[in-house]
Amino acid sequence: MIAIIPAAGKGTRFAPVTKVVPKEMLPFGAKPAIQVIAEEAVAAGAREIAIVISPEKELVRRYFEQVDVGVPVRFAYQLEQKGLGHAVACAGRPEEPAFVLLGDAVVTGPNPCVEMAAVSRAHGGAGVIGLKRVPRERVSRYGVAALDADGRVVDLVEKPSPEDAPGDAAISGRYLLGPSVFGYLADQAPGKGGEIQLTDAIRRMLGEHPVYGCVYSGARQDIGDPEGYFKALEAYHGRG
Repeated sequence: MIAIIPAAGKGTRFAPVTKVVPKEMLPFGAKPAIQVIAEEAVAAGAREIAIVISPEKELVRRYFEQVDVGVPVRFAYQLEQKGLGHAVACAGRPEEPAFVLLGDAVVTGPNPCVEMAAVSRAHGGAGVIGLKRVPRERVSRYGVAALDADGRVVDLVEKPSPEDAPGDAAISGRYLLGPSVFGYLADQAPGKGGEIQLTDAIRRMLGEHPVYGCVYSGARQDIGDPEGYFKALEAYHGRG
């Protein structure tokens, strides 16, 4: 498997510091957040890391030129902000399964990628989406999955209203997807917010390529804004 880390966002919720330092480079102890995320993927078996950045984030590239995370790290560029699906597609088209780990989400506790890989193996190498249960009134912030009794994803809705949501299982910053998803991304039309949504591409492939949900054990920490970052620091350093 490879791992793709989309990290090209502008980080406007964390301005003004992100005018100089990418939010993915904010420290967790002696390591930046993006290294913590990369090491999560490596521990789950990723043999290569592909980090998607913008030209303004060369600091991320320079950092990984100096630091060894145990596997090769390569870079791709997202020159326009066209959504998560577009960012993932910018990483290239691998011929093997790929983890996708959002660059603004650190998970404390058990490694979610390890749990998701186990779910994939149990279902013959099927795709897996990392999920967390959220209060119904907050579902409009997330992509939401509907699951059948076996945990298979039967529908996905990007940022639904509470009354239209198919459940409370929110997509939570981690994916394990087969190479077929990149074919769907190649011709994916813009969706919510005028962006190319990864959720929409996965939804299109559900009939032909099974995808399962994994409500992982760890706690997702959103480091995209100062409040979330400080909560993440507290959780990360208090895990014992």
